Amino acid sequence: MAMQHWPCGLPCTGRATADTREGNMDQRFEALQQQLQQHQAVAVAFSGGADSTLLLAAARDTLGADHIIALTAVTPYLVRQEIGDAVGIATELAVRHELVEMDMPEGIETNPSDRCYRCKRAMYLLLLRKAEEMGFQILLDGSNINDVDDYRPGLEATRDLGIGSPFIACGIDKALIRDVSMELGLPTWRKPTNACLLTRLRFNQRVSMDQLQQIEEAERFLGARGFTWVRVRCHGDLARIEVAAEQRELLLQQAETISESIRALGFRYVAMDLLGYQIGSMNDPR
Repeated sequence: MAMQHWPCGLPCTGRATADTREGNMDQRFEALQQQLQQHQAVAVAFSGGADSTLLLAAARDTLGADHIIALTAVTPYLVRQEIGDAVGIATELAVRHELVEMDMPEGIETNPSDRCYRCKRAMYLLLLRKAEEMGFQILLDGSNINDVDDYRPGLEATRDLGIGSPFIACGIDKALIRDVSMELGLPTWRKPTNACLLTRLRFNQRVSMDQLQQIEEAERFLGARGFTWVRVRCHGDLARIEVAAEQRELLLQQAETISESIRALGFRYVAMDLLGYQIGSMNDPR
């Protein structure tokens, strides 16, 4: 699978602001560098997204490529393209990279409301063991300051296990991560945020691998048609499509073709969410 470059559609500035160019960026990234310099070597939990890519690049530049390793957990509910992206970016950054296979954690098969905590805890325990096997005692992740105020049960797992989150420690937010990534020429500076396929299902719905494949193929189909920020939420045999607000009209224009193609994947009904793309729209346990 080849690494992607993402063309458009970010809900952010898309260019470095005056603040990031003049002072705030230097201060916060000087603090990040100081955080990293406290360690001789680190492992980075690496998804191939904007956050972990910048963290990996910063660790490489601060400690040297010989003193870092990128670890990517490969779960049954990970979007397959994300694996290819992670491999491609790690190769581009010239850092060691390991794919670590992970089975579905116990209790996740019913998609409980605390699935993110269960998943993150199992994933980080696995990555910690892998890091230690390879001689790395410190594992870092790319959580940023925006995650603290969002619904992120997985953050509890990082705290419980002592996983370092340098961006949070340094007050670095998503907008700054994207701006600095653009300045550094990282291919992920405008990569859309992604999440595991379980976030497309209702809580307490038994997980079906066939259904996850349907969702992934539906989102891949829509992505190929130019929908950058897109989710296909699954409500039994109904696929509820969320796209960026500015692309809702485009979705309606292609409604017949899209409906036919997604129904061919196994859904009986296809609907558009009138509110458009929403992060965490399935987080309500009702």
